[in-house]
Amino acid sequence: MIASATEWFGRFSRHESGASILEFGLIAPVAMLLIFGTMDIGHSYFVRATLNGAMQTMARNSALESSANPVQLDAVDLRVKESVLALAPGATITTSRSYYQTFSEAASSRAESVIEDPATANFRCDAGESFWDTNRNGTWDADGGSKGQGGARDVVIIKYKVKYPRLFPLAKFMGLPANVELESNSILANQPYGEQAAKGQPVQTNCPGF
Repeated sequence: MIASATEWFGRFSRHESGASILEFGLIAPVAMLLIFGTMDIGHSYFVRATLNGAMQTMARNSALESSANPVQLDAVDLRVKESVLALAPGATITTSRSYYQTFSEAASSRAESVIEDPATANFRCDAGESFWDTNRNGTWDADGGSKGQGGARDVVIIKYKVKYPRLFPLAKFMGLPANVELESNSILANQPYGEQAAKGQPVQTNCPGF
């Protein structure tokens, strides 16, 4: 006798062979995403901790008189980069330094004042305008600081920025950007190995492209 559809369905519903494989197929993708996501985020925290540790050590070394020349600064930066690249081989690492006379100037990081038409003011140093060059370096500085490590007793802000592809190429499935971007900053005063250079009075200077 040919079984009815109801009987076939009943037999099928009671048949448990292969149920584990089906359950695994449903759960595995979610579990793998959680595992890979946790490893990816843990790796980024590890890279950040390594960057911060290396940066703090090298920042202190930068403040010494022996590191005042560009060659020594390049060597200092290289050590930080090597520490990060050991964990993230494909990383792009950029370094910037700005120095000020005092901690208060560094903390405020105000742009140098631009002399511009109030009707078209955008607080940028555009062609045809001029500005007050407070650090007397001949260029308009958006953060008010001079580029570089500075000299004795100057206050320096050091920034390291790191960008690298994620540990696993599953970012879009986890709602994460394709690249990890980290930044580590340090502010410190150079050692008093000499007298601090005189700042001088601000001078009015033309903006680039005048």
